[in-house]
Amino acid sequence: MQLKLTKPICFFDLETTGVNVAKDRIVEISILKIFPNGNKESKTWLVNPEMNIPEEVVAVHGISNEKVANEPTFKELSKEIYSMIKDSDLAGFNSDRFDIPLLAEEMLRADVDFDLKNMISVDVQTIFHKMEKRTLGAAYKFYCNKDLTDAHSAEADTQATYEVLLSQLERYPELENNVKKLSEFSTRRQSVDFAGFIILDENGEAIFSFGKHKGKKVHEVLEKEPGYFGWILNADFPLYTKKVLTQIKLSKLNNKLG
Repeated sequence: MQLKLTKPICFFDLETTGVNVAKDRIVEISILKIFPNGNKESKTWLVNPEMNIPEEVVAVHGISNEKVANEPTFKELSKEIYSMIKDSDLAGFNSDRFDIPLLAEEMLRADVDFDLKNMISVDVQTIFHKMEKRTLGAAYKFYCNKDLTDAHSAEADTQATYEVLLSQLERYPELENNVKKLSEFSTRRQSVDFAGFIILDENGEAIFSFGKHKGKKVHEVLEKEPGYFGWILNADFPLYTKKVLTQIKLSKLNNKLG
């Protein structure tokens, strides 16, 4: 089976220093790019995170501080990585909740104007959980009848994720071989900033999903309580969340001026 594509799609996986999207860093990134004609391009980079990799994290993915000490930083790799994904949609395993938000953070730290508006994403884990509710290793065994012997290697996980999606399409006739439909199916909720602090309500309006203004329209909160905008910008929120919030604020301001 081959994915039906109108533009390239990049399957990718990250190994990181931890699971905090706002604070942790990438130590390995692997990308498998699939083109509409079926051609493939893959690339894997080790990354110096410029911070300590905790021992308990090294025990999971096997990438030590020593292993990445002489590798390039993400900032040094950012243009090459962005060049590979900028014309593509994105896909991964748990990517909507972790990999994409963290990648966006790294891109913005590297001064790359990374914007997800023209990309859609397919989270293969969400499809799996909706259908079977298990892990990537179990998914690989269940759908592909193969053992994931090199789990937590970004390259192995990326390849396995791609193979699992192809097998899911073969197994479930109700899944449409269309990236936009797969994206809709694999999205848990309509998040504007990927980290999930700003989501869309049933009318497509941006609302806050947390705190004292949970469920309230973002533009109304910013109008009534201008200080809330400054608080978020100075607090420990992901950079992409701050970018989206600024875009909403500027959009409403421009509409008023117009």
